[in-house]
Amino acid sequence: MTDRAASPLIDLAADPFDLFAAWMRAAEATESVDPNAMALATATPDGRPSVRMILLKGADRRGFVFYTNLESRKGRELLANPHVALLFHWKSLRRQIRIEGPVSPVTPEEADEYFSSRSRESRIGAVASDQSRPLPDRALFERRVAEVREQVGDGPIPRPGHWSGFRCRPEMMEFWQDRPHRMHDRATWTRNDAVTGEDTWRVTRLYP
Repeated sequence: MTDRAASPLIDLAADPFDLFAAWMRAAEATESVDPNAMALATATPDGRPSVRMILLKGADRRGFVFYTNLESRKGRELLANPHVALLFHWKSLRRQIRIEGPVSPVTPEEADEYFSSRSRESRIGAVASDQSRPLPDRALFERRVAEVREQVGDGPIPRPGHWSGFRCRPEMMEFWQDRPHRMHDRATWTRNDAVTGEDTWRVTRLYP
């Protein structure tokens, strides 16, 4: 565990993408399993929420990228209501980052590149799975996996048309740092472009 008393206050002059990158590098050095794990919250058009843990697969100044079966529950909800909330929680660092914003599809080239980077068995599983839909018997899925494995043999495994990714363009990023006695440090970066048309950020420190 880090020493909470020694944790510096969040730098309000920091660029939020640079601060995210710095906190992610620290997490990669301390979290033993999936430092890029994040909670993804979606909602139906009438506002019914759902949340699950997934993995961040890309982050730059354009936004935060993740991939999914477009016919899964989250895929359907994202296509119907393209807004998300993301949450990173690093217990070893006593830090959290919350992100909110709209999503847009990644390009087919981006999806192809990431799909081809996955392990062969993972690609076979993606082809075989009807993600989020009822599975009457686990053996059925195992048979489908075996069938796909036999069909592709040693050849290429094309990305299914129903499998792709989304990029969240953040409108709000909140950084949270644990401090002693629950006197935590919180700060939000909110985009101004919706109001001024300028791609700048308004920074606010929050009460814990």
